Amino acid sequence: MAVNFQLKVAGFVSLVIIGIPANFLLFLRFVHIGYLEKKFLPANIIRMALSLANLFVLLSRVLLQALYSIGLKNLLNDQQCKLFIFVFRVSRAMSICITSFLSCHQCVIIAPATGKWKCFKLIFSHYVPVIIALFLAMNMVLYPSGILFGQATTNQTLSPYTLHLVYCDVDFLNYETYVLNGSLYAIREIVFVGLMTLSSVYILYVLYRHGKSMKGMRSSDKGQRKTVEYKASRSVVLLVVMYMALFGMDNSVWIYTLTMANVNADVSDTRLFLAASFAVLSPIHIFATTPKLHLSLKNPWRKKTIEMQLSISLEKGNTAYSLQ
Repeated sequence: MAVNFQLKVAGFVSLVIIGIPANFLLFLRFVHIGYLEKKFLPANIIRMALSLANLFVLLSRVLLQALYSIGLKNLLNDQQCKLFIFVFRVSRAMSICITSFLSCHQCVIIAPATGKWKCFKLIFSHYVPVIIALFLAMNMVLYPSGILFGQATTNQTLSPYTLHLVYCDVDFLNYETYVLNGSLYAIREIVFVGLMTLSSVYILYVLYRHGKSMKGMRSSDKGQRKTVEYKASRSVVLLVVMYMALFGMDNSVWIYTLTMANVNADVSDTRLFLAASFAVLSPIHIFATTPKLHLSLKNPWRKKTIEMQLSISLEKGNTAYSLQ
């Protein structure tokens, strides 16, 4: 038991220490890029929204789990529990929806500009904030259970259909409500994972065709531009694979819990760790696979260097001209 407890403490504290700064810095970096470029690209807006969703997942649930694991007890009252549970569930749902949206967006970007794709390209280039807002509204409507059934943990007897979330409990009171909540959760997962799968399969197909057509054309300007697009596509596919692996295991455990009452705390902690791992790994993956994030750190110095070199060259040219 002691080893199991120490592993929990180390695991959740590590998620908090790494994940919260990583998502916060990722969001700030994209804001900085948008400020420098005087515009926010649709793909960057999606990644910003994903980093915010992951950040709220960590703040509203994983941070509490870490505090509980190091010995802090009874931090929240009933109203605070309702708020934190609701924020966690909506944020986690947003993380899922936005990851799926990112894969669909990249799929549309690399699709040929034919008639059937033009409409999607227009929507995905102009209405990204609107689509994200619709996801938020949908998830806020679908997840009232935290507000309806959430309460601070007490010593009173609860129904067998209760989820224990460290400082809070979610008592669904009866089996029908418990299964309905879990079924809605699972259906949403299936829909968005299905969209991820279809878009990723199409991206892989286009990448395969691109690899064959790019032979002998890598020195052309068009080929270089396309190479950047397809590198971004590979990055999105890897992000989706990461999501499907972690959340697939999470959902398998969740479906298993629907068949049992009084879910063991270790099972709930395992699910949370799997879900939170994506919130920590995804910003690291985006940092590692987005060259613009690295260049933005160097651009100010590079710009100053170029300006200085140009100034020196002009001065030398003017001096030479005056000597003549």
